[in-house]
Amino acid sequence: MLGKNSKIYVAGHHGLVGSAIWNNLLQRGYTNLVGRTHAELDLTDQLAVKRFFDEERPDAVVLAAAFVGGIMANSLYRADFIMMNMKIQCNVISESYAHGVKKLLFLGSTCIYPKNAPQPMKEDALLTSPLEYTNEEYAIAKIAGLKMCESYNLQYGTNYIAVMPTNLYGPNDNFHLENSHVMPAMMRKVYLAKLIHDGNWERIRKDMNKRPVESVNGSNSEMEILSVLAKYGIYDNRVALWGTGRPLREFLWSEDMADASVHVLLNVDFSDIIGIEKYSSVFFGTTTNGSVDRNSSEGRGGAIPSLGEIRNCHINVGTGKELTIRELSEIVVRVVGFEGKVEFDASKPDGTPRKLIDVEKLHSLGWRHKVEIEDGVGRLYKWYQASLQ
Repeated sequence: MLGKNSKIYVAGHHGLVGSAIWNNLLQRGYTNLVGRTHAELDLTDQLAVKRFFDEERPDAVVLAAAFVGGIMANSLYRADFIMMNMKIQCNVISESYAHGVKKLLFLGSTCIYPKNAPQPMKEDALLTSPLEYTNEEYAIAKIAGLKMCESYNLQYGTNYIAVMPTNLYGPNDNFHLENSHVMPAMMRKVYLAKLIHDGNWERIRKDMNKRPVESVNGSNSEMEILSVLAKYGIYDNRVALWGTGRPLREFLWSEDMADASVHVLLNVDFSDIIGIEKYSSVFFGTTTNGSVDRNSSEGRGGAIPSLGEIRNCHINVGTGKELTIRELSEIVVRVVGFEGKVEFDASKPDGTPRKLIDVEKLHSLGWRHKVEIEDGVGRLYKWYQASLQ
């Protein structure tokens, strides 16, 4: 059990999820937090990660750091997506074990599930059929990460939990057009198309200075700015979005995800997921009165035939609700106050047709989402506007 003074390392604490988890922990009174920026610690560098763990020796680790992006980025940087994420995961998980970390929370993604998995997708759908091609490398890396957690638990009796969030959005989201996810990219495109129509070049230049596009920023000419934005489907009062608009997606507010993550970190053990009667007594031993002795290490060191096959121990984290990309665009248009035209380019890929997850396991562990999509989009737009000040 983690106490308020336990040292918790949040890897990726400046990112969308990591920053929300950091803040959630602080709000709960967990103030002994450790974070490092990428400039301070390159998690793909094995020796640097080892030195960090040697120095800090955290009690718990939240692995929220990842190399991420949308359909375009996944298609362009396939080697980077699998290699960078595998390095990060291998380094952090192996050093956590080597340094006796008591609890580790690994954050993955629901892209781990097959392209045509039955909906809503239960945890047991993992590895039952082929993945969506456009994000195959990222998905394989995340599957490897959750399997690392599962395998360390089964071989060494560790307490590493993997959670698989649905599509996330919220404060500190990535609005860079080259590699952002669907909602922030859509929101920025609609916003810029509105500004172009309004002739509000002061706001356009401020936006471009904050988040340049292909090295074009607010100091470039109007023609140069319009030219680069057109490459991303942003025109005067008109926006072109990738795909048909028909794919269904589930979205979770990042601060809800953080709350779910911290709930799992503090209240859920591996034994709770697979059944305490099957696991805890085998790995942790029992006391004279029959209760579980978590200080014992008897029984660790390999597969336990009496447990049978244990797999799919990860936890889906989401809302259990979905909407089409076209419906999402309609919400964004209303929130931004855009009166122009939104078009869908069907020549571009849609990605996975549907990605609704089953959240029954999460609900059974005591957590449900709070922020609905209409409210969340409004919150995100307010944050985005504030980020431009």
